[in-house]
Amino acid sequence: MSGGVDSAVAALLLVQQGYDVLGLMMRLWAEEEGDTDGQGLRANRCCTPQGVEDARRVAQLLDIPFYLLNYEREFKAAVVDPFVGEYAAGRTPNPCLACNRHIKFGRLLQHARSLGADFLATGHYARIVQGEGRYHLLYRLLKSADRRKDQSYVLYMLGQRELGQLLFPLGELSKDEVRARAAQAGLPVGEKPESQEICFVGDEGYHPFLSRQAPATVRPGPIVDATGRVLGQHQGLAFYTVGQRHGLGIATGEPLYVLRLDPARHALVVGPEEALGQRELIAGQVSFVAGYVPPVSGVTAKVRYKAPEAPGTLLPLDEGRARFVFDQPQRAITPGQAVVFYQGEEVLGGGIIQ
Repeated sequence: MSGGVDSAVAALLLVQQGYDVLGLMMRLWAEEEGDTDGQGLRANRCCTPQGVEDARRVAQLLDIPFYLLNYEREFKAAVVDPFVGEYAAGRTPNPCLACNRHIKFGRLLQHARSLGADFLATGHYARIVQGEGRYHLLYRLLKSADRRKDQSYVLYMLGQRELGQLLFPLGELSKDEVRARAAQAGLPVGEKPESQEICFVGDEGYHPFLSRQAPATVRPGPIVDATGRVLGQHQGLAFYTVGQRHGLGIATGEPLYVLRLDPARHALVVGPEEALGQRELIAGQVSFVAGYVPPVSGVTAKVRYKAPEAPGTLLPLDEGRARFVFDQPQRAITPGQAVVFYQGEEVLGGGIIQ
């Protein structure tokens, strides 16, 4: 439970279906800040006191137990430190992927099972179905019925062991239907707005966060074109991502876009928009939902959470890697982001773009 409407309605639906439900909320992040007395004040940007109170209130209304779990240490090691490290290495990470892999569907799932739970349920918009696999009864991960809210992209790392222990009660519902269910049940979070920021960064954005956590990532350096000609100065590689046009602070005769980040030279490489198109990528840390390499015909791939799927050819490699060759060039393929492979509405797996 996060204190938001999605997890609240997920709990509501399970109670209505007759499950014995426990509410679990994770405390994930806090930073030291000075208070008016000059003493250290724990400012929790991720799990605010209001969020905790909202989740606790929903649990009270549903008459279910509520537990607040402190995972700050695990979250820092598995999510925040790699997030900072990726930016320092000139890549653009998606911390939700590491959180899902190591915290939500790793540590939290283990904790839930230790409490005697048969399943861990979340408010994700995705579906789990069963169907015959190559060797055994297979759990399949599908997109949600509401394509606008589909979150299957950030769940690609789930395998058979996890899917057999998970429930996604919202998979067949739209966001409007979820809010309507909350209103009908009198839940106080029905109209609560969605968070659009990285949870541990908050409204201030990740630039000030990185400035505090890793000052070396925000030191200035040269902006260069593909030939190495210096065009200006950037404010720190962590402030830019592949495909970005605005905020470069250089004036030229044509629009320029970030083509890549070069941490070896601490340089930002820019060029015309047509140079952003790439036909293929190599991904590492590749996993497949089925536990084995699936048939590779009719595969599409997404290279960012909001990117459209594009058809191409999936070529598994050794050492947990895969190559994907698109039928048409794709704009702004970005190292550090995930590529997720689909066949129709089914998630095949994915990995991190290298």
